[in-house]
Amino acid sequence: MNDGLIGPLEIESLAFGGRGVARYDGRVIFVRGAVPGDLVRVRLTREKKRYAEAEAVLFDRESSQRCRPACPVFGECGGCQWQMLPYAEQLRHKEKIFRDALHRQCGIDDALISGVMESPIEWHYRSRVQFKCHTSTDGKLAIGFYRSNSHSVIDVQSCPIADPAFNRLLPELRERLQHSPFAAQISRIDMEIGDGEQVRVVLHYSGKKSTALVEYLKLLQQRYALALFLQTGSKSSLSYISGARDLTIEVDFPPLQLAYGAGGFSQVNLAQNRRMISEALRMASPNKDWRVLDLYCGMGNFSLPFARRVTSLVAVEEHAGSIAQGKVNARHNQVTNIDFVTRPAEGAYAALAGKKGFDLVVLDPPRSGAKEVVVDLLKQQVKRILYVSCDPMTLARDLTLLLTAGYRVRESRPLDMFPQTYHLESLTFLELEA
Repeated sequence: MNDGLIGPLEIESLAFGGRGVARYDGRVIFVRGAVPGDLVRVRLTREKKRYAEAEAVLFDRESSQRCRPACPVFGECGGCQWQMLPYAEQLRHKEKIFRDALHRQCGIDDALISGVMESPIEWHYRSRVQFKCHTSTDGKLAIGFYRSNSHSVIDVQSCPIADPAFNRLLPELRERLQHSPFAAQISRIDMEIGDGEQVRVVLHYSGKKSTALVEYLKLLQQRYALALFLQTGSKSSLSYISGARDLTIEVDFPPLQLAYGAGGFSQVNLAQNRRMISEALRMASPNKDWRVLDLYCGMGNFSLPFARRVTSLVAVEEHAGSIAQGKVNARHNQVTNIDFVTRPAEGAYAALAGKKGFDLVVLDPPRSGAKEVVVDLLKQQVKRILYVSCDPMTLARDLTLLLTAGYRVRESRPLDMFPQTYHLESLTFLELEA
């Protein structure tokens, strides 16, 4: 690997993954820390036949697009990639990346892709944060995030994309743990908040004196009315200490109250999640006579809003805890036309369709996409599919399978769930042509 600098390189665009794109010696160079308009000298960090990865070292010229990052450790912390860009520029690049992925890989007409839906707030939007912890040999406790491409913890005093309640709690939590005998055994602190004010804290603790730790934190728990949990190993080791067991988020209108427990999942941008659900309902336009299958349903984020607009809905998730929570949410909100089923998404349509089949399938898979599920759905000739994606590359891969088999995209739209980062969600609605 070349230890010297190459360049100067002109940064032409941004790639999914957050890096600037340049060209050198017949190869594409992906440059960490660079944006379009930069003229930069780089150090290669990884080389392949057709491309290389690099980090920006010296700037001969900085782009006029740049702004001052809000976070003092931006560039060191691996959490955000685009704080050096104004939010309007972030949105422009996200939409371009999304359009390019769907047009180049799937041939989707640009007119079928709607403009990116911006987040209602660009800072302090994260309702869930995992703080990493490390105690050095001199006894100093670092609470923060991993440095880019490492497991070294960079200490942070606050996080500008985290909910303000977390930033208020963090200094006192750090102070109490720093001067305790428990610090070296704490590897991670999860903070979560719903649409209320209570913060849930999960301490990941490898020590043996858990009772003593809980007693030590009692004053902090009372002062901040925390919901406190302790995890001493895998998820099965999660134990309740005090406070409310569940957090609640609000979706749809009239409002649905969805609860989820410690170790469960909800979207990190609650305001944008509400807008995403509203957009999904508009895009799919569910009919009151439809039967709907919701795959990767979680605790019912899409299931319940869709269920109260159709005849019946079957919600599928392989994690039993999420299914149990979904059932509770359905009962609490008096949604009675929904069945929650614990099973993998693969093969679910054939197993659950019965004689009538389903009029719509909602997919909300992880970043790896839903290739195997899509192959299953092709065999069933599903009439309509609403694909919720958090990765445009795996989305494009799966859409190619559907388009080849006779489906047509009616509308696709990116949504910014994660300002200051390259990540984005999207909604794509497809119908099978007769």
